[in-house]
Amino acid sequence: MEKIQNFINGKLVDSKSERSSPVYNPATGEVIAQVPLATDAEMEQVISVAREAFPKWARQSPLRRARIMNKFRDLLEANASELATIISREHGKVHSDALGEVTRGLEVVEFACGGPHLLKGEISENIGTNIDSHSLRQPLGVVAGITPFNFPAMVPMWMFPVALACGNTFILKPSERDPSAPLFYAELMNQAGFPPGVFNIINGDKSAVDALLSHQDVKAVSFVGSTPIARYIYETGAHHGKRVQALGGAKNHMVVMPDADLDKTVSALMGAAYGSAGERCMAISVVVPVGDEIADKLRDRLVDALAKMKIGHGADPEAEMGPLVTKAAQERVLGFVDAGVAEGAELVVDGRTFKMEEKGFENGYYVGGTLFDHVTRDMSVYKEEIFGPVLAMVRAKDYAEAVKMINEHEFGNGTAIFTRDGDSARTFAHEIQVGMVGINVPIPVPMAFHSFGGWKASLFGDHHMHGPEGVRFYTKLKTITTRWPTGIKAGNDFVMPTMG
Repeated sequence: MEKIQNFINGKLVDSKSERSSPVYNPATGEVIAQVPLATDAEMEQVISVAREAFPKWARQSPLRRARIMNKFRDLLEANASELATIISREHGKVHSDALGEVTRGLEVVEFACGGPHLLKGEISENIGTNIDSHSLRQPLGVVAGITPFNFPAMVPMWMFPVALACGNTFILKPSERDPSAPLFYAELMNQAGFPPGVFNIINGDKSAVDALLSHQDVKAVSFVGSTPIARYIYETGAHHGKRVQALGGAKNHMVVMPDADLDKTVSALMGAAYGSAGERCMAISVVVPVGDEIADKLRDRLVDALAKMKIGHGADPEAEMGPLVTKAAQERVLGFVDAGVAEGAELVVDGRTFKMEEKGFENGYYVGGTLFDHVTRDMSVYKEEIFGPVLAMVRAKDYAEAVKMINEHEFGNGTAIFTRDGDSARTFAHEIQVGMVGINVPIPVPMAFHSFGGWKASLFGDHHMHGPEGVRFYTKLKTITTRWPTGIKAGNDFVMPTMG
């Protein structure tokens, strides 16, 4: 059985840990690898390696760092399909979806290639008599990323390319459930010319996380995961004086107005709700049709679309949705479906009945696409993040009720409205209390040159990820005020300096 390695100081290395965790193929239910859970000594080692590599990397010109990043970008693009296969094998998402994940990560790498431009400061001449002022953005030092299972390649790439372009060194602690994708592109980074110690991967569990959060040499931590853990990461990291961005859970609503194009709406909603088996923080898990007439039509079309949706394993080119990542995830989702029924929601399409019949895949962690109607706001299927292929329909009598529902929800990650009315769309975009908004776009994940992040319990910290916010997070601002001897008056001056 394969034993997952760490990547430290530019090399794949075996862990000396006696603790490990199984890695499954979700499509078959088989254990395919064991991932080691780092020892305290290994955590100290990887932090030391990153600390020692930092000064030389930070002194490299942004242009030289960008040239290496460009080479990595080319290698990543050339090997995208192989990387997608690795993702499918450990995560379960179908190959086309995994390839899309790689592409979205690649976009952040492309953004980071613009490091020389991104790091430009500002200057003001003659702010006072013969006095100039300018600002610089300088790297923090050793920074770390703690990433989730649902995007094992993309989410790390939301972090480390920008961090490295800014001159930091990086330690990645990936999910124990699907750790192989980052190890694959770590070797591509070696080929691209990243110096040893600049990018490192350490596999571990909570003890590894706590080591990163408490160690004095780790200056910043990025995290994506559930809200309870995001809150813990933020509070613990801040307690230890670190800069933290911690992205948490979501319950994303799509409002469907009476004038929406139903064919396009249903097509968009199917992908947004059931793509990647709903294991996305930006998945649409609540649809809010405004008025019973549009709700009934939408429901009928969703039932037809779900009957045609092809569920299969990642290697099946016709599959549109794959299995959940683990048995525990499957059982959790099934438990939510049971709870929804018990709480009185109408189960229109029951994903519990799906059985994978293809030989060799009968024991995979599959759940069929599930649809609830007449869900109310006090039900668990509405309030909690299910992270599975379960869509809840909550009917609103009018637009105002739909907006009130979204604004009062605990989470504020993403939302969308489908309408042909520009006034409704513009009003929605301005008054909705959510970080990312789509107008006839079901999953409004910003491009890499904008920034990703939610509001309310979906984000802890002051900075969103990648884009301009990513550069600000991974740098510290220094402002320099300059006056040369020709502008200095003789004599002592005890008055507070002014620039008049």
